[in-house]
Amino acid sequence: MAETPTLPLLGQSFPEISAQTTRGPMTLPRDSAGKWLVLFSHPADFTPVCTTEFVAFQKRMDEFRALDAMLVGLSIDQVFSHIKWLEWIREKLGVEIEFPVIADDRGRIAEQLGMLHPGKGSNTVRAVFIVDPQGILRLMLYYPQEVGRNMDEILRALRALRTSDAHACAVPAGWPENELIGRRVIVPPAADVERARQRLAELEGYDWWFCHREI
Repeated sequence: MAETPTLPLLGQSFPEISAQTTRGPMTLPRDSAGKWLVLFSHPADFTPVCTTEFVAFQKRMDEFRALDAMLVGLSIDQVFSHIKWLEWIREKLGVEIEFPVIADDRGRIAEQLGMLHPGKGSNTVRAVFIVDPQGILRLMLYYPQEVGRNMDEILRALRALRTSDAHACAVPAGWPENELIGRRVIVPPAADVERARQRLAELEGYDWWFCHREI
């Protein structure tokens, strides 16, 4: 019986993958060390939803760069298909795709990372992995083939992770436009009874377990 691939888990080192891309050979997360990596899969080249996604990612490249993030795409198409599709996007839509796209034509990486789901044929689902500069997997998103992703949410999640790391905090729903506390962030919970009692004397909040602050 074939062994079922084990999905990477949040907080673990991202598994090393080596592949040919539209920008040459690449090994991740080694080649993204010191940067945030946003690795995403798309079902297939020359498909409408994937085309809209690639354009949307490229339109936000300056924002990803400003967050010190490296954007990398992947599908099980061959590299010549990727190149021809990116040429089509440039010629027909006037958008030059600058990020590399992995050619996983044997599906080895897609299977390793859980991108191939039952009932979806041999195409990958729309997965997103955010890996931190130390090579640790911090976030995973999976969308079905029929639903395109919201790139602004991916950027928001990346900003939230960076903010959480920099300020030792948690971020609320919809941050930085939360309905309760706006742009403020959530203070980690008290570790003992005495600190819990002191919380509202020192910090703003709804209760000792729900305190927030400016950053």
